Amino acid sequence: MTRSAVVERAPSSYRRGMAASKKDRWSQDVTEGSDSLDLDDGVFTLDDPAEIARSLQRSAESSDRRKSSPYASAMSMLTFYMNRAGDQLPAERRDVLDEAKQELRRLYGRD
Repeated sequence: MTRSAVVERAPSSYRRGMAASKKDRWSQDVTEGSDSLDLDDGVFTLDDPAEIARSLQRSAESSDRRKSSPYASAMSMLTFYMNRAGDQLPAERRDVLDEAKQELRRLYGRD
């Protein structure tokens, strides 16, 4: 085995640790620096689904960096947040965010 082959192959535990770290940073980077929206602080922690939807709508419509329609950008960011939370998102919170999706659809006339 050549020296370069030894250097290139890291132990699997090391590779797993690096993957988790990179994955965490990727999610954080998307949330904080996405080109689609500049979100209001704590938007996903609000208790009122209509307020969440209006905040996402404001963010989407005022963004000059988004790559799709305001509706698609707002819905994508909400779906992204819910998917990233996965099983860690309590059912009560998921219900509020699902209602926010319905409100977004209503705001954009897509119900």
